[in-house]
Amino acid sequence: MSGTGAPGQRAARGRREGKAADARGGRAQTDTPRKAGSLTHQPENLLLPASSCLAPGDRARLRASRHHPFFPNLAVCLFPLLFLLPSVLSLPCPRFLRSVFSPEPQTSYSFRGLQISSFANRSWTRTDFLAWLGELQLYTWRNESDTVGFLKPWSQGTFSEQQWEQLQHTFQVYRSSFTGDVWEFVKILHLDYPLEIQGSAGCKLLPRNTSESFLHAAFQGRYVLSFQGMSWVPAPDAPPWIEELCKVINGDQGTKETVHWLLHDVCPELVRGLLQTGKSELEKQVKPEAWLSSGPPPQPGRLRLVCHVSGFYPKPVRVTWVRGEQEEPGTQQGDVMPNADSTWYLRVTLDVEAAEAAGLSCRVKHSSLGDQDIVLYWDGNRFSTGLIVVLVILVVFILLVVGGLVFWFRKHCHYQDIS
Repeated sequence: MSGTGAPGQRAARGRREGKAADARGGRAQTDTPRKAGSLTHQPENLLLPASSCLAPGDRARLRASRHHPFFPNLAVCLFPLLFLLPSVLSLPCPRFLRSVFSPEPQTSYSFRGLQISSFANRSWTRTDFLAWLGELQLYTWRNESDTVGFLKPWSQGTFSEQQWEQLQHTFQVYRSSFTGDVWEFVKILHLDYPLEIQGSAGCKLLPRNTSESFLHAAFQGRYVLSFQGMSWVPAPDAPPWIEELCKVINGDQGTKETVHWLLHDVCPELVRGLLQTGKSELEKQVKPEAWLSSGPPPQPGRLRLVCHVSGFYPKPVRVTWVRGEQEEPGTQQGDVMPNADSTWYLRVTLDVEAAEAAGLSCRVKHSSLGDQDIVLYWDGNRFSTGLIVVLVILVVFILLVVGGLVFWFRKHCHYQDIS
């Protein structure tokens, strides 16, 4: 008994010191897992790849350890680090160090997740999740599924199977808790069904190994609140009950720390990993093809010039009608539409007086072209593609008719000669 008393006393003293250190830092203890029913579930010992991705409770223990008398002196640590750094960066564990010393990505990508929740009544609800890296959709999580679906072979990034399972568990508890919380709030606030709730959250990598994160929520298609810093903030023109809701959920310190941790630690680390595993696809460049045609005249004496651009990747492109170097006012750009081969198509039109069409050109700028823009000059004498097709069909039809008549005439005359 005496052999276990001293360690027990030291453990108790260590716990008291850890709580005191947290009190000095102004942070609440969050080691205890949150029970289901809260807005967000506190993950249990989520092992992410770097100290920047420690769970809130782990970060508290790390801060407490810095007050321990045996915490290594900084000068002592730096000396062996100079010799160990090359080998340390090659290890699979400390991705945070590799992200600090590795070159920054040449292209900035934002990660965006979208939640869509529909509540028809107290007994029927549906929640779906989608997520993109830039313009590429990487994840989908349907209401009828228990797991997040990967849409790309590299969607796991550099996270291990265990890390994904733990994140998956966190999201599963969140989805269940979110549904219960909404039902409870509807009852308390006397809201009417049906309800539509949308949430958008994500992050974007910035220079110098920094990032910015965001989380916005909408109710019935109207932006109502966001997460800023460590607090839920109502939108300026949100309904009055949103302010009361923010007061309630701001009282849940554990949930706020978990949301902050997911946005500012987990999300940037996920994006860094995706930029590594998906590098070949993310950096793919496909040059566009472009051609001109004329559309239906908007009115007598005017022309509708059409510039088609197709087969380009990635999606960002700039297409303008210009006269010399000056962009023409009135240019109308359609939606960028997907092709079957994952490339994109765009149609840009310009309505002008027929006499002013000469001298106009369509200019296409795309990352795959470098500084060599595509420039197509409008020929005032050109026929539209549709008119050319009609003329070709008409000529073929006339030839067939004439050939048939000649054949019939010769055959008819031959029979007359025989008779």
